[in-house]
Amino acid sequence: MILVIMGVSGSGKSTVGQNLAAELGWPFYDGDDFHPPANVEKMANGIALTDADRADWLAALAHLIRDLSQDGRSGVLACSALKQAYRETLRQNMPDVQFVYLKGDYDLILKRLQARQGHYMRPELLKSQFETLEEPGQALVVDLAQPAAEMVRQIRQAFSL
Repeated sequence: MILVIMGVSGSGKSTVGQNLAAELGWPFYDGDDFHPPANVEKMANGIALTDADRADWLAALAHLIRDLSQDGRSGVLACSALKQAYRETLRQNMPDVQFVYLKGDYDLILKRLQARQGHYMRPELLKSQFETLEEPGQALVVDLAQPAAEMVRQIRQAFSL
């Protein structure tokens, strides 16, 4: 099984994903690590990414997921996956790919982004993330206002892990 932990920037994808992967003994992959330098530079300068900017990034993540699935390996991937088309690119009709949507309030997430240090994603871009977001119809929805440990527990329970 490949679990894609999705949501807007600041929703806790990396924290929840890392904790979940550690508990399960699965590898963790942070989608941010797959962005080309040009994307990182744009976000660091407060410029929202376009679909064209995201194309190579999504292709790299889809390749990772396909390799894991074909090899019968499990993994946890933190990835915004904001649009349905992005999720379809990542899922590639593979039944072992499941999405977990960390859903939360704009103001809470903005406070988290404002407190975060050393990350290229600027708080000013949160509005564009919410504007881009197409909430998934087929995903486990987890309230991100809870402690990370509780979110991990809910995910494990929902997928019997």
